[in-house]
Amino acid sequence: MSALVLDGKAYAKQLEGELLTRVEALRVKTGGETPILATILVGADPASATYVRMKGNACRRVGMDSLAVHLPEETSTAELLVKIDELNADPRVQGILLQHPVPKQIDERACFDRIALAKDVDGVTALGFGLMAMGEPVYGSATPGGIMRMLRHYKIPVEGREAVVVGRSPILGRPMAMMLLGANATVTICHSRTKNLAEVVGRAEILVGAVGKPEFIKADWIRDGAVVIDAGYHPGGVGDIELSKVIDRCSAYTPVPGGVGPMTIATLIAQTVEAAEKAAGN
Repeated sequence: MSALVLDGKAYAKQLEGELLTRVEALRVKTGGETPILATILVGADPASATYVRMKGNACRRVGMDSLAVHLPEETSTAELLVKIDELNADPRVQGILLQHPVPKQIDERACFDRIALAKDVDGVTALGFGLMAMGEPVYGSATPGGIMRMLRHYKIPVEGREAVVVGRSPILGRPMAMMLLGANATVTICHSRTKNLAEVVGRAEILVGAVGKPEFIKADWIRDGAVVIDAGYHPGGVGDIELSKVIDRCSAYTPVPGGVGPMTIATLIAQTVEAAEKAAGN
């Protein structure tokens, strides 16, 4: 079986070209104003700093500005909330990203939920999640949103198919399941207390690995012809799925790296552009 490679890197590049045109149109309409994505990084975690830098680079590639806000490790919840309030009130800022994770003394959920819904381009607020789950127009969480964009782009049928999501985090597993459900898949969410996990995974026509453990999902659990979406990335260039051993049996798969990761960032930027268009009355 020759599997279709769901090339997120290539599609993200195409999407960025489209976004560049939209940003240029926005600047003409607004008299030269450039949409801004504000990124908040608390502390000095090297991986988080890299992700924030990548998002800033993506902004520049589509003609947007990135406002990098770097707060010290000892920042309190109250201090972070003040900064979020400032960005909410700044009309130049169209999107706000609070880089996860934050230091342990900070109430991350309270800070996520302080982000104004209109600027929640990363889909992290509880209100945004609830609206998304109800099928209302809102910016969904960027990683599952990027996966759904990729499935549509590569014309992978979702409606009526059995989908299994392994992982239930509030910014990946849970919104992924709701988005698949919204596209009329029959969805099962698996987690650490799921019994007979291999059996459940074996039913999946569309499998999403979002558990955060390297190669946790074994190749021999996966049925022939499945669409395999690996949302993990770990040292050594492996994901959450034992991907190398299933490529010759699946119908489509996301490579690691180069699959889901680039689409996460591209979706974040696309949703910021959409927010800017709404603010400009488009």
